[in-house]
This record gives sequence, structure tokens and C-alpha cells, in this order.
Amino acid sequence: MKFNEPTRRDALTLAAIAGLTAVLAPKMVFADEAAVAAEIKKLYGDKKMDSGKIKLDVPEIAENGLVVPVNVEVESPMTDKDYVKAVHIFADGNPLPGVVSYKFTPACGKAAASTRMRLAQTQNIVCVAEMSSGALYTTKANVKVTIGGCGG
Repeated sequence: MKFNEPTRRDALTLAAIAGLTAVLAPKMVFADEAAVAAEIKKLYGDKKMDSGKIKLDVPEIAENGLVVPVNVEVESPMTDKDYVKAVHIFADGNPLPGVVSYKFTPACGKAAASTRMRLAQTQNIVCVAEMSSGALYTTKANVKVTIGGCGG
């Protein structure tokens, strides 16, 4: 099989395609602290958030960002009048800041959940707990990622 030598027209066509691809192709943009704050604001507006009540257990260093274990537990008696309604987890270095949301009822008995998440790079994990009273609690932990799990 014989191939023809590339012509000037072929080179210009490839250059035009490469240029258009660079301009028009979506870029991988990662969330940041402002994106996490915007997501939280969408959920809760400007409501005051306190620290405490949330135990967020993540590794300080994750060897592989594909499988980072995350455990969260919120102190609550889980009675009909005082319970955790929701827990939201955000990552400020992933393409999308919202990672997971959990809903709880008093029937759960305990406000705790575990998951494994993908982390693209070293970043903060932010957790927000919404109580039945309307009170909000938040905590943050930093995870150093050696090998990114989102194509990083």
C-alpha cells in the first residue's frame, strides 16, 4: 500500500482542525472554594453555620484518588423533635463540587454514612449537616492526593 506525501492543503486543514478543537473543546475546569460556597448558598442561602457536631473521617494522604474512603457521623439524639435531616459532602478540587447528599429521618437511629469518592487532586472535603431545627453545622478536612482519580 502506497501513501501519498502530505500536501500543503492537508497541513493547513489539520492546523485549522487543531485550532478549532483547542478553541471549541470544553476544558476540564475544577471547582474551587468559591464553587463550593456557591453550591452551599444554593441550598441554604446565607444561613449561619456553626462548627462541631460533625465527625468527618478521611485519610490525610490518599495514595490513589480513585478510591478515597469518607466516613461522616453527626451527633444527634435522632428523636422526632431533634434529628439530622441531611448531610451534604463537597470537594473543592473536583470538576463538580457536589459529591453526595444523604437524607436522614429519626427512624435511621444514627446519622452516619460511608462512601468512597474520586478525588482529582489534593483538595478540601467540606461537609454540611442540616438539623431538623434548621440549624446548620459544617466541617472541612484536607486530603492530599498522590495519584488523581478523575483523569489527573
